[in-house]
Amino acid sequence: MFNDSEQPGTARRQMRTILAVDDSRTALGVLGKRLTELGFLVALCDNGPEALDLIAARPFDLVLIDMVMPGMSGLNMLAEIRGSRDTADLPVIMITGRSDRDAVVEALAAGADDHVAKPVDFEVMAARIERVIARGRRIAELKRSNAALDARIAARAVELGEARAELAETRADRLRLIASLQKLNDRIEGVSGTSAAG
Repeated sequence: MFNDSEQPGTARRQMRTILAVDDSRTALGVLGKRLTELGFLVALCDNGPEALDLIAARPFDLVLIDMVMPGMSGLNMLAEIRGSRDTADLPVIMITGRSDRDAVVEALAAGADDHVAKPVDFEVMAARIERVIARGRRIAELKRSNAALDARIAARAVELGEARAELAETRADRLRLIASLQKLNDRIEGVSGTSAAG
């Protein structure tokens, strides 16, 4: 990572964070400048392995990945992101210099949420970024809601188990009490029968 910029006067908490990955430092410089102007907090990285380390170290709202890079390609990096439980739902937009539709199909089939062709139209990119981030936040909220629901279900299951155990104990106590009363009743009848006979 060689650039981490923030627009002055903007609260970091409300800032949407983007990691841009491209082997061209010139392209990264342009991406960083334009995305910062659009109000994003941008981290830049020129290779896949380092980018994966950054993703593991801190949360990002979205990752922009150049499809063709030496060493680890954008598609290989995307496969790593999608293969990890922690980052499987991380929003990713693939940037491709290939204009053929096969590149788009390949990127989407590999798990990209969207794609942008070079040369980048930054207004189109900004609209796509906003849409993908909004979708990613909805998915994250849904996951949080599901986790909370799962926790409530687990708590209810524990409560139900405890209630069943208490009920079983109460039934056992009742059966013991009935047995004791039956023995006492048998004794009384035995004493009454002996008194009547005498």
